[in-house]
Amino acid sequence: MLAPSLKLRPIIYQVQGETPQALTRILDDGVNLAVWRRKQPAHIADFGSLLLSLNEPLAESLVLELPSDDTEPNLHGLASGFSDLEGYEGFIADVSWLVSAFTCLLGAKRVGLRLRVLDKAMCPRFHVDHVPVRLITTYAGVGSQWLKEGAMDRRQLGKPEAEPKVDSMIQQIASGDVALLKGEKWHGNEGFGLIHRSPQPEPGERRLILTLDWLG
Repeated sequence: MLAPSLKLRPIIYQVQGETPQALTRILDDGVNLAVWRRKQPAHIADFGSLLLSLNEPLAESLVLELPSDDTEPNLHGLASGFSDLEGYEGFIADVSWLVSAFTCLLGAKRVGLRLRVLDKAMCPRFHVDHVPVRLITTYAGVGSQWLKEGAMDRRQLGKPEAEPKVDSMIQQIASGDVALLKGEKWHGNEGFGLIHRSPQPEPGERRLILTLDWLG
């Protein structure tokens, strides 16, 4: 009689690198976070800081249909209320490049884009995303926080008392870095979506954040 096969628990880990090539590691089994630790171009960083200094609201969402790999994303009108700011065109070009890289890497045909200015934590509790994969980059302000595997009992997600209290256990994505986070709907990653949360900005501080979701 054959012994029953045991499903081995996968080794879950995260990778970071200094070039965009680091993002391709999200395709590897066991990797639930890939971070490109990029040095944000000065004119784009300046645009983000200038936009936040105006203290104006910004919350925009788009669903982008990209039928072929060489289709340029249609970002017409994105953050158009700030189009007169110095650096706007460079900022839009950067968002366009990230969308194109995201779709090329994943073979995505539909992408959900959200661009927001936040003055408080959008998701203050550690959680996992119920999507295949999400791109997050903070153009200005404090970056998102995440946990290494084992830092928190996944069965306790959403319970404040179960979250790590020691700062050294909480990892942070730097402002300007580009991160790909695997969620619960990535085939083979069920039960191992990256645990993360929005940071709580200091009083008077805000964030300019872009997210991209793979919709199909």
